[in-house]
Amino acid sequence: MAATAISPAMAQSTWTAAQCGAEPKVPTVSTTNVSQYNASVDAVQAYDHAARIYNACVNQHAQQEETAISEDARTKIARIQSGSTAVQKRIGANFAALAQQLSAGAHKLGGH
Repeated sequence: MAATAISPAMAQSTWTAAQCGAEPKVPTVSTTNVSQYNASVDAVQAYDHAARIYNACVNQHAQQEETAISEDARTKIARIQSGSTAVQKRIGANFAALAQQLSAGAHKLGGH
């Protein structure tokens, strides 16, 4: 899965799952009379069904994007760690070589 770059403005904005369409509208409950109440019950049940489908879609797309971001971050972190480790090894090797040169020089110059 290819990771997409996220701009700072995008990271600051509210995330939405555009692929899921619009969030279902919350119905209005009316208790004016039995007929309107029964219609409200039906509307709430329809909302429940639509909201569950929408929420499942949002969760699926959120997980996909989070996974892509995590994979991208792991790749970047590995590159940084590799570079940092290479510097540490190089500096360690430099100090080992310098210590060897100083030791050889001291031995050559009579232990100074």
